[in-house]
Amino acid sequence: MTKAVLGVIGGSGIYNLPGLENVREERVESPWGEPSGALRIGEIAGLPIVFLPRHDTGHRLSPSDINYRANIDVMKRAGVTDLISLSACGSFKEELPPGTFVLVDQFVDRTFNRASSFFGKGCVAHVSMAHPVSPRLRIHLAEAAMAEDIEVVRDGTYVCMEGPQFSTLAESLTYKAQGYSVIGMTNLPEAKLAREAEICYATVAMVTDFDCWHPDHDAVTVQDIIKVLTANAERAGRLVARLAQDFPREHEPCPIGSDRALETAIITAPEARDPELIAKLDAVAGRVL
Repeated sequence: MTKAVLGVIGGSGIYNLPGLENVREERVESPWGEPSGALRIGEIAGLPIVFLPRHDTGHRLSPSDINYRANIDVMKRAGVTDLISLSACGSFKEELPPGTFVLVDQFVDRTFNRASSFFGKGCVAHVSMAHPVSPRLRIHLAEAAMAEDIEVVRDGTYVCMEGPQFSTLAESLTYKAQGYSVIGMTNLPEAKLAREAEICYATVAMVTDFDCWHPDHDAVTVQDIIKVLTANAERAGRLVARLAQDFPREHEPCPIGSDRALETAIITAPEARDPELIAKLDAVAGRVL
């Protein structure tokens, strides 16, 4: 059995993780460039935790400027087996008002300016993304929320836009008509890269606003969002602390194969593989290469 190591990526408003003990900061080098910042490695209730603020301390990085490949690569190098994304988002549904936590189970990718794979020319791989969220990890999150009396919605579709601008009204109305639940700017390609790195992944989408489709929220502002971020961040901290307390100490095999995604994904013949790319894949794909 593999020891469980829980990774937490903090989104807007979450630049540290309350309750993290025996903390050390470690700058891990990645062949994919600079990650968002130093990893904060510690433990909660004896469970190893690796925390990374997605936008860096002080919110230095926009969604389009984040080096998602480096972030996932250093999480893998730190031994992370299960990764939780804490992410601010807008809502497309009246029944998902600001303050709601949504455990999304599907994603729609509307980004266009991001590197979305570790693989490419010299080593081609195609992982399954039919079910992008590890179901067992989502169940653990739901149980932790219940134990902490934090109301969560257990499923929903997250559409990821490029940003950094907020939606046009036409975009917002289109996504609402499609039946999507929430909108954000960061969880893709993050979820795709986690799958390629064979890390189980789940999102806690924390609603801050109704997006501009709503007649009372037709001009979303950063000031409005910050008011909700503070309350969401406090509950997110409690959620992670409870999750860590009850989390299995040995990594549970993922029922959909998130942690074995590369076993049938690499199509490039060994003799045709680019040695330079293979070297960069040492952490992500070393198990199968």
